[in-house]
Amino acid sequence: MTDENRAILKRINDYGEKVMGDIDPQKVHVSEQLEKLRPIFQEIADEKKMSLQDVFILYMDIQSEATCATEAKLQDDLKDLNEGGDMPLLYH
Repeated sequence: MTDENRAILKRINDYGEKVMGDIDPQKVHVSEQLEKLRPIFQEIADEKKMSLQDVFILYMDIQSEATCATEAKLQDDLKDLNEGGDMPLLYH
């Protein structure tokens, strides 16, 4: 992930924490969550001279990339924990 994309992701996530900090993402429709993020998407779109849709797609891509990296690190950490142990730590 580029430094620019990392900064964009941090900016969107920080904004999301401010405007959605008190909602349960499991109970609020994704469309409602995205609507709350719309102002930061629009702000970034204007700055980068991109369409709102392109910023949304970029966000989804870099969020997925970050999630995959976190998942890989977790699995690697769990692999280290399982080495030499009698009872393996399972993760699905």
